[in-house]
Amino acid sequence: MILLIASIAVVGAGLFPSGRSLGRRVYWIAAMPLGGAFVWLLARAGRIIDGDVDVQHVDWVPALGIGIDLRLDGFGLLMALLVTGIGAAVCVYAAAYFSETASGLGRSAGLLLMFAAAMLVVVLADNLLLLYTGWELTSITSYLLIGNDHTKLHARAAALQALLITSLGGLVMLAGFVLVGQQAGTFRLSEILADPPGGQSVHVGLVLVLVGAFTKSAQYPFHSWLPSAMAAPTPVSAYLHSATMVKAGVYLIARFAPAFATVAVWRPLVLTVGIVTMVVAGLRALRQHDLKLLLAFGTVSQLGFLVVLFGAGIPEATAAGCALLIAHALFKAALFMAVGTIDRHFGTRDLRRIPALGRGWRGFTAVTVAAAASMAGVPLLFGFIGKEAGFAALDTARFGGAGVVLTAIVAGSIVTAAYSGRFVWGMFGPVDGRHRAVAGVGPLRTAARPSPAYAAPFAVLVGLTVLLGVLPAGADSLVGRAARALDATAEPSRLALWHGVNLPLVLSAVALAGGALAFRLRDRLDPLLARGETIPTGTMAYLGILRITNTVATRVTGVVQSGSLPVYAGITLLTAAVVPGWVLLDRSPWPDLPRFASSPGEVMVVAAVLAAAIATATVRRRFSAALFLGVVGYAMAGLFVVQGAPDLALTQVAIETLSTVLFVLVLRRLPDRFERTSTARRRVLRVVVSAGVGVAVLAFALVSRAARTAEPVSTRMIERALPDGHGRNVVNVILVDIRALDTLAEITVLASAAIGAVALARVGRRRTRPEEVAS
Repeated sequence: MILLIASIAVVGAGLFPSGRSLGRRVYWIAAMPLGGAFVWLLARAGRIIDGDVDVQHVDWVPALGIGIDLRLDGFGLLMALLVTGIGAAVCVYAAAYFSETASGLGRSAGLLLMFAAAMLVVVLADNLLLLYTGWELTSITSYLLIGNDHTKLHARAAALQALLITSLGGLVMLAGFVLVGQQAGTFRLSEILADPPGGQSVHVGLVLVLVGAFTKSAQYPFHSWLPSAMAAPTPVSAYLHSATMVKAGVYLIARFAPAFATVAVWRPLVLTVGIVTMVVAGLRALRQHDLKLLLAFGTVSQLGFLVVLFGAGIPEATAAGCALLIAHALFKAALFMAVGTIDRHFGTRDLRRIPALGRGWRGFTAVTVAAAASMAGVPLLFGFIGKEAGFAALDTARFGGAGVVLTAIVAGSIVTAAYSGRFVWGMFGPVDGRHRAVAGVGPLRTAARPSPAYAAPFAVLVGLTVLLGVLPAGADSLVGRAARALDATAEPSRLALWHGVNLPLVLSAVALAGGALAFRLRDRLDPLLARGETIPTGTMAYLGILRITNTVATRVTGVVQSGSLPVYAGITLLTAAVVPGWVLLDRSPWPDLPRFASSPGEVMVVAAVLAAAIATATVRRRFSAALFLGVVGYAMAGLFVVQGAPDLALTQVAIETLSTVLFVLVLRRLPDRFERTSTARRRVLRVVVSAGVGVAVLAFALVSRAARTAEPVSTRMIERALPDGHGRNVVNVILVDIRALDTLAEITVLASAAIGAVALARVGRRRTRPEEVAS
């Protein structure tokens, strides 16, 4: 499995530079590894459906117990088949959709493969940290795909919106993973679900995990990024934003629900969010004139339905969710491809401008209507099978409020049927009826029928929808094994077209009849739906948050980024002194003070150091300050001599001499005097900060000296200086032999700083050229 995922990613990376030479043929190459992975999964499907589980482990960070753990079970198989199968179909479709002269084809095809690899990591990961890695990689690749045409401002803005919302949700989810994993004592997903941990921290962690799932699956109030992401090319929308990436959140909820559905916070939160999303997004879909936006809000609505089914955490609803998951991926990807075909041939997606299609479009019309009918839940299509299974599961549910949930889902299904009718009417309805909705807009020219390259990919998807709708038993094994992989108590799936006259069938009929009636009364309902324009949208909330963030950031920056180097240095030094110093005084035992001095020579040297340091800080001339600073260094060398370390003193003298020479060379290019522009109040404040830092450093020195428990490494260095370094000057041996690489790095830093200082000094004293004066 690791090799499979890695090969897809590697091929994707290799396609980046190939777009210009291969043109749109690059998508045929992209389809090959996805098709190969699909076949590989089919070859193992028999064993997985029989109950086997493929597991693969590779140590990643053994010291922390982190590894690459992949697990292919029934539900992972279902998701992986969708990722690879629909991905291959989308790549074939993209080869017809894009023109040969389109820019960024190699980058787009490569990113599609890299996204597929990241999505496979998400659905196959058996480690929460690995799952999070794949999760964020899908956000990054989605960002790059949405903004692939970087010349379009709205595409870049939509890409950034998707990245901010999904990645921030991912960070919140990571915090939840940490809480749950720490409480469980493992980050292995299968172990956590087999023995769910409890406690308040787990409850908090689950809420955080759900926030991440809601953002990725575009649930209210985090939905706004998905309609905005329709700025991406249609093949990207068909793959990422209908069939795969948006189902990552649904996948996570499906994994966690059977184990944690009984937690008090789970069902109220998940079911409420799912119901609100399904109904409200469906109503928003009814107001759209852009067919792609209609499908986008329809996707949000259907994702809400899936969240309800999987989030309920009961075996029957889990099995129904698996069936609807397949159905939704098939019909929604096909519908996006259909919209892309219309857009490429007529140059519009506005349902008020699409002309009447000619006879050559009859096959296209039949396939598209079948896909929309599956979305509405019409019998003989797999969308009906999945929706009826969902009604049946909620009808027999025994958790609190199940009846309310079922009623809300039926209401959402009525809206789904209504916007499915709007989609078909907008694409194939009477031209006059559609065009009178907007004054001055006439039909566009007719276009030749689409080539088989356009129609074949989504015709295959719709063909599967029809086949599984007529013979739903063909999906029994896969759906049943996927459900049992999530919930071991799930009964074997019994998908069927006819269960007799029962409540789920009646509710399906009510949903279709209600949707047809709502569509029939659209002229009367449009004014009512138009009032929704006065309600703030998710995009408005997102933009408002951005404005507030930018305003706060500007004001904070104006305060903390004053442009004053003394202010920056003072804040940094004071923070470094006060915060650790407070902990030091609060928790560290205060040691006995060391003896002040062991000889009169030490007192004299320290007095010289203090006097020279004070003079350095108070003199007005730069040259004098440099000399006094040199005196401080030489006095320190004298202290080393008094302490019996002449080799260290010699090194100090050499370094101090070199530093003083460099100072003098630089000061030749600088003004003679320091400019004193600060007030007396600021000078007092600087003295206070300096004194505080000095006291903190002294305290650290005293405490650290008394806190040593192990033998210092310097003792070993002294012992090995002569035998190993062949030198009696211990300091030199340490600098040249024992810590040679450190010394080399320090010399490099000092050399770079010296070059920079000299360059700045020369620029500051550069003479003005005559032509500059003239200008």
